[in-house]
Amino acid sequence: MDNKEQQNIELPENAFRELKEGEEYTPIMKPDRDYPQVTTWSVTWGLLMAVLFSAAAAYLGLKVGQVFEAAIPIAIIAIGLSQATKRKNALGENVIIQSIGACSGAVVAGGIFVMPAIYMLDLQADFFKIFLAAALGGVLGILFLIPFRKYFVKDMHGKYPFPEATATTQVLVSGEKGGSQAKPLLMAGLIGGLYDFVVATFGWWNENVTSRMIGFGETIADKAKLVFKVNTGAAVLGLGYIVGLKYAAIICAGSIFVWWIVVPLMAIIFPDTVMNQWDPTITTTVGSMSPEDIFSNYGRSLGIGAIAMAGIIGIVKSWGIIKSAVGLAAREMKGKGAGSEEIIRTQRDISFKVIAIGSVATLLITYAFFFFGVMNFNLLHATVAIILVAVIAFLFTTVAANAIAIVGSNPVSGMTLMTLILASVVMVAVGLKGNAGMLAALLMGGVVCTALSMAGSFITDLKIGYWLGTTPKKQETFKFVGTIVSAATVAGVMMLLNETYGFKGDALAAPQAHAMAAVISPLMSGQGAPWILYGIGALIALILDRCKVPALAFALGMFIPIQLNIPLIVGGAVNWYVGSRSKDAAANKARVDKGTLLASGFIAGGALMGVVSALLKFGGVDFDYSAWWANHASELLSLVAYIALILYFVIATKPSKKD
Repeated sequence: MDNKEQQNIELPENAFRELKEGEEYTPIMKPDRDYPQVTTWSVTWGLLMAVLFSAAAAYLGLKVGQVFEAAIPIAIIAIGLSQATKRKNALGENVIIQSIGACSGAVVAGGIFVMPAIYMLDLQADFFKIFLAAALGGVLGILFLIPFRKYFVKDMHGKYPFPEATATTQVLVSGEKGGSQAKPLLMAGLIGGLYDFVVATFGWWNENVTSRMIGFGETIADKAKLVFKVNTGAAVLGLGYIVGLKYAAIICAGSIFVWWIVVPLMAIIFPDTVMNQWDPTITTTVGSMSPEDIFSNYGRSLGIGAIAMAGIIGIVKSWGIIKSAVGLAAREMKGKGAGSEEIIRTQRDISFKVIAIGSVATLLITYAFFFFGVMNFNLLHATVAIILVAVIAFLFTTVAANAIAIVGSNPVSGMTLMTLILASVVMVAVGLKGNAGMLAALLMGGVVCTALSMAGSFITDLKIGYWLGTTPKKQETFKFVGTIVSAATVAGVMMLLNETYGFKGDALAAPQAHAMAAVISPLMSGQGAPWILYGIGALIALILDRCKVPALAFALGMFIPIQLNIPLIVGGAVNWYVGSRSKDAAANKARVDKGTLLASGFIAGGALMGVVSALLKFGGVDFDYSAWWANHASELLSLVAYIALILYFVIATKPSKKD
């Protein structure tokens, strides 16, 4: 690609629309030419990005329950590196860096949504168990998705929007043209990182602002069980901006429904009742509990039921896609790739024979992992476990890919919850209960969760490659490498955070893992489960779906703490504001795009500095600011700092003359 070509890089006119009969899509990197893709440069930087963003995403996910997608930040960093070193023909290399690095978010989501529950339930877990569950799940997700690549990225071209892949592709293309988008990202990363660092390390101001800050708010919380809370972190604000106002509003509506309607109503209806039918450790009446305790003990169960039902709804709606994808894979296997299309570089996959052998080998290793990794596990238990994992992971792979292709959001937590419920019921039926049963169910859930998370993430990478013209086989091959490195990093960070903070307290929210523990603990301990609450939550999800409201988004809001949902709508409102300030549509779009870079910087910087703060505490550098945070003045200062941060963000979205 010479300098003239590089300046004239543009996606083809038919990149985002359905193709007419007989029309073909020709990517930027032409199929009949070779371009630098897998090089020492791209693999080295890709693996480094995988390590850095795995650590950052693991901290943020455990802290607030949301895992940011690393594709766009990594793509921007790759562009900055190639421009700084004046590398030529770097587009293919940048795609590989992004593809390898993006393993971080996928593996993190699979690991932190399930594995912390092992510590919460006082089960035995070491680095090896956590690493293997994440690594095996990630490898399975890649292997199960590859046969469906052509269906999603080529056959359905123009029918799926692929929002995240679209954004990342545009960033990579503009970077190859010589854009300067890395500068605002780095500046925002510095500001957001320092902002969150001084809170997490030195506690200069409180991380939350609550209605208890004023006397009337304290009274309302105690008497009416109504409380308002917002986390003032930079990373969570950036996350809300990227989520956008629509989905942030739906998530927040779910949170408000539970916290401001269900929780107060329970205190009114059952003021003197000790509801411990499924949890004997509850010894206080509902009326004497704080709003937070009512949510934790009862309200969150509604969200669990709603998420499980949302997953079922997703499978039902995607059944036609599953059948079509399976049929396509079967035809490819029978045809042995004999068509001329297979000769084209941009349509070359890892052979299906290798995929089949690799899938069987991975399942056998997983079988051995289950057999030797859980005490009191016998051949029957291991056989049942591997069948469940294989079937569920394979069926849900297409659901995860479909969700990412349409809305850019993977309902992995809901599908994993359903997996855990099913695994717990089945394992009890075959005679495995107690701690061994809980550990088995969590390891199974960890493998499935990572597989589904990886499938959703990888379809984005493959679509980016399809638009730009990389070789799928090269992306697929080095995706395995990135997965193994990310799994090792996530396991290490998780153990570090457990040693530093512990998963039983409030320092790490880990809401999904709490939900997983809440699901399997009663099932495996013979205490039963709050099926009535699950059922009500499931009914709510059904009603929402019938009303055309995204049930999964609402359900997530129902069981994630309110202080982590309110910032999402704040960030979403900022997104709306910067995108509607002018009557000039082009100017609004430029501001929104600039805001996306700033939000990505807030997320990456805040999360990375959170890991640094954890390392300092682990090394003994710890400041006791609990007394200061008990003073409501710390919340007032937090509010002032938060407003200043938002004002900076809004002002900084104005594009410079160079943009």
